[in-house]
Amino acid sequence: MVNLLKKRQQTGSILTTFAIATFSLHLLVLFLFILQGLNIRQLSLRKPPNFVQMIDGQPLAATDDLARDPEAIRQFISKTMTSMFNWSGTLPPQTIEEAAKPQPDPGIMVRTPEGGSQKVTTTSWVASFAFSEDFRKGFLSAIAQMTPPEVFSSNPSQAMSAELIVKRVYPPEEIAPGKWRVGMVADLIQKRQDDDRRTVTPFNKDLLVRAVDYYPYPLADTSTDIQKAIYSNRTDKLEIYEIRNLCLLDDYSNLSADKSNPCNVQTSGSFIR
Repeated sequence: MVNLLKKRQQTGSILTTFAIATFSLHLLVLFLFILQGLNIRQLSLRKPPNFVQMIDGQPLAATDDLARDPEAIRQFISKTMTSMFNWSGTLPPQTIEEAAKPQPDPGIMVRTPEGGSQKVTTTSWVASFAFSEDFRKGFLSAIAQMTPPEVFSSNPSQAMSAELIVKRVYPPEEIAPGKWRVGMVADLIQKRQDDDRRTVTPFNKDLLVRAVDYYPYPLADTSTDIQKAIYSNRTDKLEIYEIRNLCLLDDYSNLSADKSNPCNVQTSGSFIR
């Protein structure tokens, strides 16, 4: 009888130990599943690498989300402002046939500060997506007021065109983490098609630029040409959020960012936030 009790106690002890070990193993597996799930969730929330330097077609992954190459900033400014003032009266060609025979630009209606509506060129409208959303609408309205209606004229004797000739883009001056101030010296040249008469208007501006977040690429099969063009303006991960009149002094680096009008130039509210 004593031997039987001992055998039962030994069997019960083994079963208890096995049950405890199995339960502990299940807890360990459950903990590993939870930890793996948290890691997967963190990966799903992590932003893709920020490719910011678009120099010579070689994008480089930045370790700092706010880092941008100075030359990339200058190229972004030149490309954006040139596109904004490219008033050719025709749509950008998408095929060889369109390049040989450009399609007339119907323009896009935007609201003006007075409450009316005026046209801007399609190129200007697409380029405006390189501006911050809170600044874009007001600036686009100012562009609409500047754009002559003759740009959209089908009459050769009345048609006009315009382009921005960028003379110089100053090296970016960092004013805060991920924000830069860039001076641009340019001329806006408007030309009549019938007599080739030109009007040259100085366009010297201080542009405030900041780094922006990653934007997912649109699906190629479902994207329109305009959607692809809009996305191309966001690939630099930069946006213009303010434009001021540029004071042309001998030493640009001595211009204070706190002085909104250091030359006492009469500024227009069209380009000032």
